[in-house]
Amino acid sequence: MQLQPTRWLLLPVILILITTVQAQQNKPAAVDQRAAAVLPKVIEWRRYLHQHPELSNREYQTAQYIADHLKKLGLEVQTGIAKTGVVAILKGGQPGPVVALRADMDALPVKERVDVPFKSTVRAEYMGDTVPVMHACGHDSHVAMLMGAAEVLAGLKKEVPGTVKFFFQPAEEGPPGTEEGGAPLMVKEGCMDNPKVDAVFGMHIESDIEVGNFEYKSGAFMASSDWFTINIKGKQSHGSQPWKGIDPIVVGTEIINALQTIVSRQSELTKAPVVITVGKFHSGVRPNIIPEDAVLQGTIRTLDSKMQKETFARIEKMATTIAEAMGAKAEVIFENKTLVTYNDPTLVKMMVPTLERSAGKENVREREWVTGSEDFSYYGEKAPSFFVYFGGMPKGADKSKAPPHHTPDFYIDDSRLDVGVKAFCNLVFDYAKAVGSKK
Repeated sequence: MQLQPTRWLLLPVILILITTVQAQQNKPAAVDQRAAAVLPKVIEWRRYLHQHPELSNREYQTAQYIADHLKKLGLEVQTGIAKTGVVAILKGGQPGPVVALRADMDALPVKERVDVPFKSTVRAEYMGDTVPVMHACGHDSHVAMLMGAAEVLAGLKKEVPGTVKFFFQPAEEGPPGTEEGGAPLMVKEGCMDNPKVDAVFGMHIESDIEVGNFEYKSGAFMASSDWFTINIKGKQSHGSQPWKGIDPIVVGTEIINALQTIVSRQSELTKAPVVITVGKFHSGVRPNIIPEDAVLQGTIRTLDSKMQKETFARIEKMATTIAEAMGAKAEVIFENKTLVTYNDPTLVKMMVPTLERSAGKENVREREWVTGSEDFSYYGEKAPSFFVYFGGMPKGADKSKAPPHHTPDFYIDDSRLDVGVKAFCNLVFDYAKAVGSKK
């Protein structure tokens, strides 16, 4: 039988459609294979970074290490963003949206106690003191996973939809002193623009979630972080004659105890949690002198903007009233550090199946909100965002005994970082597929 001319004309179109469908179906398999193949490198990068940590806004060698890798992949690389940040751009071969993937780079002034071959022995200057430095929050893992995702996606460039922006962000732990830094400065310097980001994704490795698992929450996920300072003015006197002075230490103690009643007796905790912690109390120079001044400093964590404002007002009223009742004066100063990390509900519903495909449905679960904070929240002001927790606790370990973040014994099992790489890559493909092609 002889084909008609119109059928001959349709044949190339049919072949192209079949090839396109096959390519679409093969993408998950290609991502899985490439993520598995890059895992040894990811572990090597993570351990190198762990052994060479750098503090916030001082991530010079870390940034160079990242930039060198990204340039080898042929990406457009920008350095010096928000002081030491790195932004790389991958323009895919298919039409699609602009997706941003973020990792934070900085370490903490913590001395490592974990006995591993790549243990940190680094010391650096922090606020005028020489301190030990350690990746005690897993940022080394975040960087390594995103470097791996960049390599995988660069290898699939022709199939990548739209544009991918890779954010390697400094100073998530907070810039030192009065310096600017972190996500607010990244946003201020335009990382979410040119081209404008349509959605942004991030993940944080957790020491008490089993390796390879994901946990998330739709809506308000992580708390805002606000700092407060209470300056108390008393009256100095000899320690043997307290009646001749006004003791700011006693006043401060009363304020500290009273502040906890804001949480236990004044906040509607069924609506959202509130945490008030005084982490610093400074006063006095000698044991036999009642000082004139005292300073309290602490943090406030809230997950609701109305409760945040109410908590501020209650702290100020309580501190000033107690001080006045005891003959002293108190001044309260608030400083906003991060916003509530808010996961866009529509984006969450859209992308949870991607996490399930990347890690296995049984390894993905929704959780309650978290009173820890993340400056990832600032990206969410500019585009829909989704931030998830990723497990790094050794399989079968006791969650209750997992060393917390920001401690000398913090430990991460890096054997399944390929799952994080896979999720980053799949989010790029699946988001484009979900929202439809555009260019």
